[in-house]
Parts: sequence; C-alpha cells; structure tokens
Amino acid sequence: MNSARSLFRSLVVAAGACALAAVIHAAGTLTPVGSPQAPIQIRDHQVSIVINNGFARTEVQQVFFNPNPQDLEAVYAFPIPKSASLSEVTIWAGERELHGEVMPKDKAQQVYEEEKSAGNDAGLASQQGYQNFEFRVSPVRAQSETRLRLVYYQPLTIDTGIGRYVYPLEDGGTDEAGASFWTANSQVEGQLSISLELKSAAPVTDVRVPGFEAAAAIEKLDAGHYRMRLDRTSARLDQDFVFYYRLADNQPGSIELIPYRADPSKPGTFMMIVTPGVDLQPLTQGADYVYVLDVSGSMQGKLSTLARGVARALGEMKPGDRFRIVTFNNNAREVVPWTAATPEAVQRAIGVVQGLTPDGSTNLYDGIAAGLRGLDADRATSLVLVTDGVTNTGVVDSKAFATLLRRQDLRFFGFLLGNNANWPLMQVAAEASGGFYAGVSNADDILGQILLAKSKITYEAMHDAQLKITGVRVTETTGDYPGKLYRGQQLVVFGRYETAGPARVALTARITGEDKVYATDFTFPETATDHPEVERLWAMSLVEQVQTARDMGELVPAEADNVVRDLGVAYSIVNEQTSMVVLTDERFAQRGIERRNQQRVATERQAQAVRAQQPTPNHRVDAQQPAFSGQAPRVGGGGGGGGALDPLTVLLIAAGVLGPIAGARASKKTQD
Repeated sequence: MNSARSLFRSLVVAAGACALAAVIHAAGTLTPVGSPQAPIQIRDHQVSIVINNGFARTEVQQVFFNPNPQDLEAVYAFPIPKSASLSEVTIWAGERELHGEVMPKDKAQQVYEEEKSAGNDAGLASQQGYQNFEFRVSPVRAQSETRLRLVYYQPLTIDTGIGRYVYPLEDGGTDEAGASFWTANSQVEGQLSISLELKSAAPVTDVRVPGFEAAAAIEKLDAGHYRMRLDRTSARLDQDFVFYYRLADNQPGSIELIPYRADPSKPGTFMMIVTPGVDLQPLTQGADYVYVLDVSGSMQGKLSTLARGVARALGEMKPGDRFRIVTFNNNAREVVPWTAATPEAVQRAIGVVQGLTPDGSTNLYDGIAAGLRGLDADRATSLVLVTDGVTNTGVVDSKAFATLLRRQDLRFFGFLLGNNANWPLMQVAAEASGGFYAGVSNADDILGQILLAKSKITYEAMHDAQLKITGVRVTETTGDYPGKLYRGQQLVVFGRYETAGPARVALTARITGEDKVYATDFTFPETATDHPEVERLWAMSLVEQVQTARDMGELVPAEADNVVRDLGVAYSIVNEQTSMVVLTDERFAQRGIERRNQQRVATERQAQAVRAQQPTPNHRVDAQQPAFSGQAPRVGGGGGGGGALDPLTVLLIAAGVLGPIAGARASKKTQD
C-alpha cells in the first residue's frame, strides 16, 4: 500500500515541474499571420467537468470580444481529447441564441458560408484531422461580445487503480502547416475558471491537480465524491489541466453495466466496464527491452521529459534483463546495442539518453523497424516507443505499420507525448500487435506513465482475450476482442442489445498456456433512462473502430467514410466526415433542417438534472456472482438469440462494414 501511494505521488506531484513551454501555439483564437486586424480576445473561459463513473461530461463557455472597428469572423481551436464526442454547440450573439445540428461536412460548410455571406449569425464546428476541433463564429460584431458554449463526452478508464482526466489546452507542437498560417491568441483577459465534480462508486483516497496544487480548492463530500475549483485571472490557455484520482486499495475485480433504453420497442445501448481481478504473476525470467525514442524536431521541449522517464525506467531493470536503445528522426540508429542491465551499463545508457538533442524530420517506420531487428525468440521482449507519432518521412501508410508489427510476437507499448499526437496511427500499431498505448500530456509526468506501464511489461498478460454476451442478442460491439489484456488494464465494451432479459457475460483468456473463463449472469433492463449519453459514446467508439479498420487496410476507405458520416449524423457527433452548423431556430426551420440534436440534448439535460440530485450509483452487475475472485491489480504490486435488426445495423451490413470488422477481429484472435 505504501509503495502504491509513493508511486502515485511520484506520478502527479512531479508533473507540475514537467510542463513544457516550447510549443507552437496553444488553444485560443486564431488570426492569419500578417493580418492587419487585432486578434479576437477571450474575455472569459469557464470549464465545468463532471466525472461520473465510466465517462466525463465537459462543458466549456467562452466570451469573445472583437476590439476592431469592423465585424469579424472568430476562429477558435483547441486540441481534440481522445475519443471525445462533441455534442453541443451554442452561440449567444446579442439577444439571439443559436444551436448546433450535425450534418455531412461538405453540406454543413456550404450552409455556414451561405449564412455568413447573407450577414446572418452562424457558427460551424469541425474536426481538423486528428489534431484540433475548430469553431467559427460569424459575425463577432465590432466592439462587442459573443458567447460560445460547447459540450463533449468521453469515456474514462481506471489504470492500476488510478483515474485520469485531461482538459487539453496546450498545442502539441506538431501542426507545422497550421503554425505557419495562424497566429494564436491564448490570453484570457478576464477569468479562467475550472470546476470539476467527481462521483465514483468506489472509494477514492487521493486526488491531485498537478501544477495547480496551491491554487485548486478541493472538497471531499463523501468517500467517492469530490469537488474541485480553480480560478485564475489573466491566465493563458497554454497548459493542460490534468486531474488524477486514486481508488482505495483492495477493490475487487468487477463487471459494470451502464445501459440506456428509453423505448422498449427499440434496441438499447450499453457500456460495459470490466476490471479484471486476476492475479497475474510477475515474469521471473530475464526479459529484453527495446526503447525506440523519437528525437525529431517536433520533440523540441519534450525530449528532456522523455529522457527523465526513460532514465528512471532503465534504473528499475533487473540484472537478468537486457536492453537496447534506438533513436530516430530522418532515419533510425542504434545508440545502445544489446546490453546486460548491470548498474554500470545502465548508468552509461542514462548518460546517452540525457545527451540526446532533437532535430530533423520523423521517420517513425524506420524507428520501429530498427527496434524490431535482432530479437531473441527465446526471451520475452517488450518494445517501448516514445514519440509524438507525427510521421512525415519514409513510409507513412498506416497499413504498412500494421503489417510490420504483425510479423513479431512481442509486447508493444506506445507513449504519445503532447496534444495533437497521432493517436490514430498508434491505435493501428496497438491493434496490430495486441499492444497498449497511452497519451501523455505535456503537464503529465512521463516517468509516472512509464512506471505504470512497468507492471504491464513485467507481469504476465491475458492472451486471446475476448468478451462474449449470450442469452440476449447483442450487436455492433466495440472493444470486445482486445487480444491481450495487461495487468491493471480495464476493458471497456460498447454495444447494442435487442431485447430485455437475462444474459451471461464471459471473459475468456489464456494465462500461462491455460484457458480461463470469468463469467457472471445479469439482466438487460426493459427500460433504462439514466444515461442517454451512452448512445453518443457508443457511436463514437464504433466510429473509431471503423476508422482503425480502414487505416489497417481491412475496409475500403470510401465505404468506411460513409459509415463514419452516417453514424455522426444519426447520433449528432462531430467527426472526420461531419460538422455541426449553428443557426437560429428560425433559420433551421426556413432551411428545413431536421433538429435531431435538439431532441437529444433535451433528453440528456433532463437525465443529468435528475442524476445531479441522486447519490453516486453503483453499476456493478456481478456483486452476487463475482466473475473474479481476486482484487483488481494495484500500482506497485457478439451474443446469441434472435431479433430484428434496427436501420443502422442494416446500413452497416449493407455497406459491408460489420462483416469485415468481425472477420478481422476473429482472424486477429486466431493469430494471437
């Protein structure tokens, strides 16, 4: 217990000292380079966050002010949080209130440009690649204020007893084209306020806000209920807000179900969180570790953090271990050959890492390929990649990365440094290898993240892992074929269920060559209206699964993009193929645009108001029949049945998407 608490503090307390200043630009209003106009000002920036067990709701309100004598279009951007479902955008322009509806991207752009040209109040929210959400507001009247409100949802997981939420503000320093075109104003002229409410069914013993310990006011209301508030005047939007919470020790493994089904005549949606309480044993034989380190120019400002983390990880190695270090920029090179982890060799390697300097472009493929050379089939091998993932030299096709990593049987662990990092490519790498990756904010401590991963590297893993639900027909699941599950890792599965009734969930896996089954019985409810947001989270998870299959070459790009577009429109989420156009009610009516999101938002707000007055719910469904007999690891230590298919399922099958995905996952399981 003491070692766990010590590691947790090393993770969060040191993080404030690791915030990086060498960025191109942070979140803020954008002005073209060389523009004669003064930049749009941010008068106030208010953030309200609610973390309720399996997911977080983030609401942002900003007041813009146009200091110029003419009306202007405001452009605001901020880094995209991983798996974020942008769901609401509201604009207040004087007395007029505008709301957002999701449309196909090209159509939304056309509507916005037409409204802007006509002089009407309008807004547009779009996803710019994997890097930024961009918001356009027109016009911001001369010498006047305009208020923007946005809401997004995202799933959160617990890793070895630690939960983590990031509100991204700092740019990752990877968008060179954007940096050359835009000048960003990240200064908040008035008040920057961040409030957070944490509601956890499991007891929480510690929370941290790295970098803001002295300024944040934290209140403990109950064992799993905390409130935090942070207020700053004349602050800049150039440092991420990171919130950590640590669950109490000795928590059991569990299976939790968060369902939503408002109409018994239609399919329901569910989010299932599996926390294995499996006693995975430490690997006692000597192991091999390959560190592949990005030293390209985009790592400027991040490299010292990388060096500290890797140096500490090297210092934790055992005498029977071996390691080698590969660096890459324009090309790859081995800077430390295979070396036994003696104290003297480790110190020499630490000196090499600390002397690295960033320069050049990013040949990520060459770096991984070099790291995979010379592996010993008789020894367990882990490849640890630390990068921002922005590959711009050599092989850049994601399918080639998948092919490369499928050739080797090893443990792949990726660490993505900074916002705007190329997480879609890292997702492909993890999927192809049965690996694991984590994003690391510039306000994080890569040391803590690498140490968290150490228990995954140095302990047994669950192989050929899959989750299956029987008794009730489930469809369109995501996350149920992980392949490998590592120590402390949660499994989050989304899906649809056709009918209410008793069901059985089983997690099957192979541990040290022995087949294991962890199962329990539960009931899908006839109606469940507490968490309508689960529909958006499921749709976003399915979008990401389709995109990853496309990037791995398992789906035809045009067909995958059509499914991504249709999911975005049907469930009102902004993604690669959709945007949210923001208009007055009158203009929506005059244009004949269906108000899907208006209805969905009303349902979500009503449920949120009810939940706010209730105690924290416990969603565990295996309390009477535990699926796992042990405790969840600590730091330091599709189904059967029948039923009709809903229109979206028919659409996915007709597009040829669900079949290839299921086939690819089954093939991957066979190969693992």
